[in-house]
Amino acid sequence: MRQRPHVLLSRTACLVSVALLAALSAGAAGRTDPPPAKDASTYPAVDVHPKEQVAVAVEPYDTKEKCKIFDVEFLKYDILPVRIIVTNMGDRPISLNDARIYFVDANGDRIQAAEPEDVERKITAKDSRGTNLPPIGPIKLHTNGKDSDKKIEAEFDQFEYAALVVEPHTTRAGFLFYDTSGLGDTPLHGAKLVARELKDADGQELWTFEIPFDKYLDAEKKH
Repeated sequence: MRQRPHVLLSRTACLVSVALLAALSAGAAGRTDPPPAKDASTYPAVDVHPKEQVAVAVEPYDTKEKCKIFDVEFLKYDILPVRIIVTNMGDRPISLNDARIYFVDANGDRIQAAEPEDVERKITAKDSRGTNLPPIGPIKLHTNGKDSDKKIEAEFDQFEYAALVVEPHTTRAGFLFYDTSGLGDTPLHGAKLVARELKDADGQELWTFEIPFDKYLDAEKKH
């Protein structure tokens, strides 16, 4: 399995319920590909550091239409996919090996990016409410647990941001997934994405990137 930036938590084993299988396959029929990533500085929600020659942009996938690229109905389970676009405008590479990329809500609370087992756990908890399924415990509820885990892993492997290095004059993009449960119907209002500990070729830390999601929301209103 490929190495990932330190924006994510360590993997642990997780059991899933029968309801997870339906959630995994729900979006397959209408699946599309994400559009090619553009220079980060061209997105509405962006933080450009001219001196460091780096731009970081975000594009939330906050509608069902945009989320057709996924096989999992993330929004149904309050998991918000956020596309991260990083453009290196300089002549030397930058490193995200030690990067910390957080969703900071309107109250200033920091949310780390979700791992596949977090998504599985969330789907299991939500879909099992009001059913006669026994509680999650040491005994698996069905025989397809490993297969389900592979499907979630495949989704993350395809879409998750994984570029540890952004080469000179290059743009890299991918998704991080944030649990926005408890933030209401408009989790983006007043929230921001914060990216820390990006480093230059000499190992010097770049200034922190802060991108308010309101920039994205304001641009969407104009469309």
